[in-house]
Amino acid sequence: MDKLTELTYEEYDGFVNTHNKSHFLQSYEWGQFCKDQKGQIPHYVGLKKDGKVVAACLILAKKTPLKYYYGYSPRGFILDYEDFDLIKEFTSLIKDYMKENKYIYIKFDPDIKYQDIDENANPIEGGFNNYKLYDYMLSLGYKHTGFYKNYDGNQPRFTFRINLKRNWEDIEAVFNKSFQKSIRRSYNYELEIDNEPNYKAFFELHQKNSDKDDFNAHSEKYFEDFTNDMKDKVKYFNAYIYPKKLTEKFANEIKDVEKELETNQKRKKDLEDQLVKLKKDYEEFKNIKEEKLMVCSLICTYTKNRAWSFFIGNDQLGNTTFAVSRCYYEAIKDAFDNGYEFFDLFGTVGDPNTKVKNLAKLHDFKRKFGDEYVEFIGEFDLVNKKFMYKILPILLKVYRKIRR
Repeated sequence: MDKLTELTYEEYDGFVNTHNKSHFLQSYEWGQFCKDQKGQIPHYVGLKKDGKVVAACLILAKKTPLKYYYGYSPRGFILDYEDFDLIKEFTSLIKDYMKENKYIYIKFDPDIKYQDIDENANPIEGGFNNYKLYDYMLSLGYKHTGFYKNYDGNQPRFTFRINLKRNWEDIEAVFNKSFQKSIRRSYNYELEIDNEPNYKAFFELHQKNSDKDDFNAHSEKYFEDFTNDMKDKVKYFNAYIYPKKLTEKFANEIKDVEKELETNQKRKKDLEDQLVKLKKDYEEFKNIKEEKLMVCSLICTYTKNRAWSFFIGNDQLGNTTFAVSRCYYEAIKDAFDNGYEFFDLFGTVGDPNTKVKNLAKLHDFKRKFGDEYVEFIGEFDLVNKKFMYKILPILLKVYRKIRR
């Protein structure tokens, strides 16, 4: 009889990294990061047929004070979701695995689109849907935890995805005009872009974002572990400016415009507007003492055929110089050049009219990239111990309070 097998790195990575449902949150490396940062125990399990892996998942286990475990398989399971027999068999084996290893439940949230939606997140009549799969999961005993709209679950249930399997000109054409304009304007600031994994500088920018947008910042150690553990599945896109060079550049341009103003009255209004902008830029950079300054850093993650933006850090100069837009642009172009299937912006809201200010701003920014607005199917819990599953949230709340 088939049963779940603990897979070696080669077996696990060889299957998960290349599968058409691959996700960096299911990577071997993500499991190691969660062990280092969150104290979760990674288990890499799979089902083999004739010596070949046909289904697999990373399960992040956490031990409770009651000596039982609960698990989470982020963006798992990795298998063919059109093969209902395989889903049924894998589910049965997961149930056996939970009984043998004292699990209360295991949660998973697959990289599966629920339905086609319009720009307001409303279902498109006659569009694609996965209602049949959803109903089938419920029939197998899974508990769906709800169609949340914001960031209420472990992972965002909505995102924007850019299809990279077409000509670059077609990809650029879906970018919002204001985004395209910001890319063009970024070249005025002679940004230098590199891919150095500089987690220390990134952390400083991350802290500035945290102070500005009022969210809890990760630690520097968090980004150090992330960078080291994820290895070749992570890439930085850093934008630098040279303030002294820019000060000289704008000073020279101011002189040129003032000179032209003396002789070209036909363009007086345009030249005066240009002068105001140049003087503003000059004042922005003239008092900066650093010779070279990182103003934005974007961290992206990958499987063999897919790409995600994951963390962004920037200061006010990152906005002034349009470095934020430029870093995204460079990352998308890099993913295209390397033959990835898509570039995922890793999360947005399912309510474009949300009153949560920061989430509304985030959605408004990411929608400028255009392309597909995706709704995922959501979270499912497979429960082994029903009573303990009900009381676990209360017990953990009390336990954490006592520990604090």
